[in-house]
Amino acid sequence: MTSENPLDPLDAYTAAEDAPLSEGEPAGTPTESAVGTLTAIEAARVAVKTLLDGGVRYVVVSPGSRSAPMAYALAEADASGRVELLVRIDERSAGFTGLGLALSTGAPVAVLTTSGTAVGNLMPAVMEANHAAVPLVVLSADRPEELRGTGANQTTDQLDLFGEHVRFAVDVPAGTDPQRAVETALSAATGAFEDTPPGPVQLNLAFRDPLVPAAGDHLPEAAGPGIWQIGRGPEPLTLTPADAGLEERRTVVLAGHDAGPVAEAFARAHGLPLLAEPSSNSRFGPNAVGPYRLLLEHFGPEAAQPIERVVLFGRPTLSRPVAQLLARADVPSALYQPVPVAWYEPGRRTELPLDNLSDLADFSGRGSAAWLDTWLLAGAAAQHALDRALADEPSATGPTVGALVWQHTRGQLMLGSSNGIRDVDLAGQPTPEPQATVFANRGLAGIDGTISTATGIAWGGRQETTLLVGDVTFLHDAGGLLLGFAENDPLLRIVVLNDAGGAIFNLLEHGAVQESGAYGNAVERLFGTPHRVNIAALAAAYGVEHCSVSTTAELADALTAPRQGRSIIEVRTDRQGLRELHGRIKAAVGDAVRGVLAP
Repeated sequence: MTSENPLDPLDAYTAAEDAPLSEGEPAGTPTESAVGTLTAIEAARVAVKTLLDGGVRYVVVSPGSRSAPMAYALAEADASGRVELLVRIDERSAGFTGLGLALSTGAPVAVLTTSGTAVGNLMPAVMEANHAAVPLVVLSADRPEELRGTGANQTTDQLDLFGEHVRFAVDVPAGTDPQRAVETALSAATGAFEDTPPGPVQLNLAFRDPLVPAAGDHLPEAAGPGIWQIGRGPEPLTLTPADAGLEERRTVVLAGHDAGPVAEAFARAHGLPLLAEPSSNSRFGPNAVGPYRLLLEHFGPEAAQPIERVVLFGRPTLSRPVAQLLARADVPSALYQPVPVAWYEPGRRTELPLDNLSDLADFSGRGSAAWLDTWLLAGAAAQHALDRALADEPSATGPTVGALVWQHTRGQLMLGSSNGIRDVDLAGQPTPEPQATVFANRGLAGIDGTISTATGIAWGGRQETTLLVGDVTFLHDAGGLLLGFAENDPLLRIVVLNDAGGAIFNLLEHGAVQESGAYGNAVERLFGTPHRVNIAALAAAYGVEHCSVSTTAELADALTAPRQGRSIIEVRTDRQGLRELHGRIKAAVGDAVRGVLAP
């Protein structure tokens, strides 16, 4: 049956009800109506053809017996050059690899698992795909109706396992034609239904023995694989300059995750300062301000030039100063939302949603030359003070690593959650033009699956890709370094900031608790999670090139060195003084900005 979760516009598909067992019929015996007309292999071939006809070009496969019909059908399509398969033994890694492929290609990507706990391992990737509106297609194999509820091995209730996190979920009974179900799932995944954003879907495909091809079946003659889609960087846009009749207002443009180049173009056209997070893909151009989060307090309600309005593009996720600005009742804010989004529920945010740039312009007004110049002068002073404070550090730190990775990356950049993306947000200097396409798992901002996501991004984008992560994030998905047999290494460089634990908690209120000594070593043990993992040995175990650096000069050399395949740059540093470093940076920036803004 079709799922009622979480949307209701999917009446386009109504699957046949599974026939119940007749009274007194032994469990495990299919009724005549339950048998259906298609063998498992035939049904799988229909499902695969429909997926490919619907635009799926990559499928990540995890091994299993119940999913074997789909695996064989996919192997036939792969041999014909119609689809590219990646194999992952860990379903969680498979899910995030598929997520990364979908992010870089913009097309739906399928992930195949067998039944039982294998399906549950996809939950983190499905949750991220839900909140980030990524078209991830879950192909979960299942037992036929007559085996469900009987205690059959690896059998559980799989339909609606993902609940509200999928746009559509359907159970396809064994022996039935899956075409219509697959077509509807792809429509839901790609946002074809009105008022519904793209997102993950689940096709729960039941298969009955035999699960292997018929005697005489064989792979078709092999054809060379095709490159289905080439990733491209964000292209700057140009908008018509603001109408001179618009009222002058002290408005700022905030560009959150996935805002896109339109945010930069809007700020430039209206003469407004641009405050852009790294994964907005808007952090460039003449109006962009680097360490903006340290400047917001200098434009508060008591300032000589307070912020009057906020225009928001994308989803802001990184800093409390931004969240505090958006929460102010005395500062009206508007959200540019031309299409449905998945990251918030209607009516749950305070910004005024506007679906066209004309209305947004009426709301924002245009900035005066003095307003923009003040921000740019303050931003330049803050950047200079920040750079000087970092230059005084004898060894590499999170902000220096973030600045260098931002400076040297071309192609694609994936930023891990926790401190990595925040270090770039603080110290990554905006560029005149976009240098790389930036990705981050900001749907739920988890650290899980980050290496796998970056691998999918690198594979799908077919470009040089850099991943910046902390050591805890790296270790959380170390299994993502394992590729399928005979798969070529993607061009992926992984920069690991190794400070032997979770540094982000030192910068939160937990750092003050630790400094107080009131809880002994509880903060370090439970939040810092120190470790002694040998990352070089781990890299060697997976056959990945590794080097270790400790200074900014060494890191710059490593980032610019020619390379092939996958490599790990381990940056060894100490997190114990991180809280004090950020305090010194804030103080230095504050002094510099007050000097610029002084009347």
